[in-house]
Amino acid sequence: MSVKILMVCLGNICRSPLAEGILASKLPKDLFTVDSAGTGNYHVGSPPDKRSIHTANQHGLDISLQRARQFSRKDFEKFDYIFVMDGSNYDNVIELAKTEEERKKVDLILNQLFPNENVDVPDPYFGLQNGFEDVYQMLDEACEILAKKLIEKHS
Repeated sequence: MSVKILMVCLGNICRSPLAEGILASKLPKDLFTVDSAGTGNYHVGSPPDKRSIHTANQHGLDISLQRARQFSRKDFEKFDYIFVMDGSNYDNVIELAKTEEERKKVDLILNQLFPNENVDVPDPYFGLQNGFEDVYQMLDEACEILAKKLIEKHS
């Protein structure tokens, strides 16, 4: 049975698709499953933003087949870990949690880099291409730490 990790941002087209692709590339596929979702329903069914796809490609990752979906209550049952990109995403996800066990599954991804500081991954959607590269670098660093912890704990 694989360990399931969910990455969550607002629209599921910029940050969480990158986080999904990055983390999945660092984990053994037979032991871990990584997915992503958005707290909003703005882009359901859409592929990741072209700038996210481009940035991932620059680093040897193909995220073009991902499709946006909205986070739902059922995700608490399906996933062992839920990582959100910012405080707003955190609040939206926690609002749907019904138990302390569900709340404990949720954390900000950059707490991997900056423990308990609750640093947001900036949303690059309204910015320039280099914002996507900055986000990629942050997520890559955080996912490297997370992957090591997950492998150590679940292998």
